[in-house]
Amino acid sequence: MPPEQTQADQIVSSAIIPPHNKKAEIAVLGSSLIDRKAFLNIADLLTQDDFYDPRHQVMYSFMVALWEKNSPIDIVTLSNILKESNKIEDVGGYAYLTEITANTPSPAHIIHYARIVHKASVMRQLIDAAHAIQQLGYREDQDSDILLDEAEQRIFKIAERGTIKQFSQMDSQSLEDAFHRIEKLSKDSRALRGIPTNFLALDQMLSGLQESDLILLGGRPSLGKSSLALDIARTVAIQQKMPVGIFSLEMGKDQITDRMIAAQAHVDLWKIRTGRKLRDEDFGHIQEAMNALSDAPIFIDDNLTAGTMQMRAMARRLQADKGLALLIIDYLQLIQPRKDRNNPVAEISEISRALKALARELNIPVLALSQLSRAVESRGGKPRLSDLRDSGSLEQDADVVLFIHRDMSQTDDPMAGTGAEIMIAKHRNGPTGKVNLIFNKQYASFSDAETYRQEPPNTGNQPSQEPQTPYEPPYNETNNSQESPLPYDETGFDENPPSIDDIPY
Repeated sequence: MPPEQTQADQIVSSAIIPPHNKKAEIAVLGSSLIDRKAFLNIADLLTQDDFYDPRHQVMYSFMVALWEKNSPIDIVTLSNILKESNKIEDVGGYAYLTEITANTPSPAHIIHYARIVHKASVMRQLIDAAHAIQQLGYREDQDSDILLDEAEQRIFKIAERGTIKQFSQMDSQSLEDAFHRIEKLSKDSRALRGIPTNFLALDQMLSGLQESDLILLGGRPSLGKSSLALDIARTVAIQQKMPVGIFSLEMGKDQITDRMIAAQAHVDLWKIRTGRKLRDEDFGHIQEAMNALSDAPIFIDDNLTAGTMQMRAMARRLQADKGLALLIIDYLQLIQPRKDRNNPVAEISEISRALKALARELNIPVLALSQLSRAVESRGGKPRLSDLRDSGSLEQDADVVLFIHRDMSQTDDPMAGTGAEIMIAKHRNGPTGKVNLIFNKQYASFSDAETYRQEPPNTGNQPSQEPQTPYEPPYNETNNSQESPLPYDETGFDENPPSIDDIPY
């Protein structure tokens, strides 16, 4: 139980006046009454609770009521609605309304006044949150993680509101920037708009991983979802020198480290995990891999109970400190929901929306791994969008949906690897289709089929880093344009797409 305040403490506490600015509150209300357009500029910034004076809270709440009914806001309409609601005396009568308008400097500065009011409100909310968090510290019977999450939510709730939202005009500068971007991409066939994955055909179809996109990578267990995600993380961090954050709810940090070393060094993962049958040359490759990885900006959190609020807080800090460029989550169904709804569909829907919001807020691609339903196994064949487990909102919120498909009847030949299809089942801003890769179980790593054929990774050597000829869509002589043979479909995967055998795998 929290200690009880002494009478002296209560007197001191009550004597401290919370932060507020009465003049700014009057200026906001008066500006709204003088200029009917002024209220529109601050309607999304303030609520009635942002005002300290109870009279001002009542006045502002009725201004909002008038605004929501599309009624004009002025001293006549406000006094009338206050009289009808028997609240006119609660605000000091008509005389106080007149006094407010008389003491308003200029309606043109209402946004400035509103920001002063909002800042004081934030200060008061922080004081209240601090008191509430202090009380949480005395709940010894509750789980500490739940208490920490509640404390964090109180702070973020304050931060989430209170910014003025405005449209940005599609002006000549934004159009000129778009033209230069398009021109640059057209001049360099290897140029990508997004972050390269280092899988050539996949990059050509997606143009890399795009900012603010939520990308789902789905597949049944043991098909290589984590391996593919870690391959992308290594590439982005080592070759592009871009910071990558990984929330691993399935594997611990040690397992991820072992996998990255095996994939980078091209040394059998089992040997690294057990330390057995390692040759002298293996240690050389391992040391080279460790040197490359030690300089790579890869940041891992392997907390089993991570929720979207915690992920958001950590990702925001990582972006502020290190410039986070890509966030990977392994995997989505293991994320702790904010509330125990006992409804997997509702829980996944909430998580899906939160991850999309995170991608938008940080303006980075978020790659989230997802399990598929057992319908794939019972039905046979390749996965569909409807196989995304637990929620249709995954399909709706995702900008890109990728599926891994492997023929598990194939034998894992160390010399040949195992063929794998990466199916682009949804692509909000581009074509759907498939990309052929090779999965090498020894190293828990994928590679482009063409690269693998040129240099089989069974010798311990690094794969060739020579640039390959990128895929060019067939040229259409009729309209002098290049057309992709892939179906453009932003809603789902075409199970019978036109052949893309021309892609140089």
